[in-house]
Amino acid sequence: MVLASSMSSMRVMELRATATPLSSVSRPVPPTAAHQVLVAVEACGVCRTDLHVVDGDLPNPKLPLVPGHEIVGTVVETGDDVRHLPVGGRVGIPWLAYTCGACRYCLSGQENLCDFARFTGYTVDGGYAEYALADARYCFPLPADRDPHTLAPWLCAGLIGYRALRSAGDGTRIGIYGFGAAAHMIAQVCRHQQREVFAFTRPGDEAAQAFAVKLGAAWAGGSDESAPSELDAAILFAPVGALVPKALRDVRKGGRVVCAGIHMSDIPSFPYGILWGERSVCSVANLTRRDAIEFIALAQQANIESSVTPYALRDANEALRALRDGAILGAAVLDPRQ
Repeated sequence: MVLASSMSSMRVMELRATATPLSSVSRPVPPTAAHQVLVAVEACGVCRTDLHVVDGDLPNPKLPLVPGHEIVGTVVETGDDVRHLPVGGRVGIPWLAYTCGACRYCLSGQENLCDFARFTGYTVDGGYAEYALADARYCFPLPADRDPHTLAPWLCAGLIGYRALRSAGDGTRIGIYGFGAAAHMIAQVCRHQQREVFAFTRPGDEAAQAFAVKLGAAWAGGSDESAPSELDAAILFAPVGALVPKALRDVRKGGRVVCAGIHMSDIPSFPYGILWGERSVCSVANLTRRDAIEFIALAQQANIESSVTPYALRDANEALRALRDGAILGAAVLDPRQ
């Protein structure tokens, strides 16, 4: 084991009860088990999933809880069994924190659906903190020459966006509904792959529409507008169930609508006619370690640039409020060093 020298306590933002503000508290730095790494957090993204945890949309979070699962940091301590992550190396800690390796999903290559999975910032403590503890098997090396703020959104928004795009298939006309953290990175992936992006935002959100066009979207408009041409697939990042029948009307026969959020408002009933023609609706859930390896490599090849708004750790409630209000272009990121 490699030990860090002078750490006894750390500052964290703690959720004590859902639908209440986070509290700034001091906690002991946790001990490192044989399979774990302790990471000094450089940046932690503020994800819409964090909102769903804090607001109580997702059931049974660990309480009290340190949220945050888009963690970038430097390894300061390693357990006895850790060989592949050196002290001093930069790593990313994503949403998937643990899988059992033995259930039918793990054994069939679907560890994202593991019956016994644990999740960073939900069922185990996350990165709204000065230090984060993680299972080294679910951490991933990150480039040391990048701004850690811009890397943080890769760890969930990028990964889930990548999984959703892969599920959407190989079509060239992709509709993206909700143009936030995930969408602004996946639009760049589509541009790299020579696909056309059609961006749908909140009606009247001209700033988000201009942002989408700046990132290469072929068209941008409100979610109340029809697509200017038939789409091969649609990806819904906005957690709005009413967009599902809207997207079905926008995709061609054989097209797919991918619901990429962990939580969504109820989907209203819709006529069978907009599903007929071998259109389909599916969801994506969580991520696999393969997703992380593939996306981190792709993000570097495509030179993905995350647009971020940094906040000090103590301002986590302000960052969550801005995200809830739709006031963030790109992603919000907490910096415990500020």
